[in-house]
Amino acid sequence: MTKLPILSSKKVINVLRLAGFENAPKRGKGSHSAMIKRSDAGVRLVIIPDRKSIPRGTLRAIIDQAGMSRDEFINLLEK
Repeated sequence: MTKLPILSSKKVINVLRLAGFENAPKRGKGSHSAMIKRSDAGVRLVIIPDRKSIPRGTLRAIIDQAGMSRDEFINLLEK
């Protein structure tokens, strides 16, 4: 299994966009971004902290929230 890289929030958001997520409506001010994906199975909401570098543990949690595997995420990252 490939070790997850440390990424900026911008790169994580770009990968989630490739996976079909879009920006969620703003819910106020804060230092996090929200992305949403609607499907027949339901709605997935992913919260991404606005940081220059997201720790690996936080990135794992984001990938889990998105319903993706590490490999799927890394494949989209390489596109």
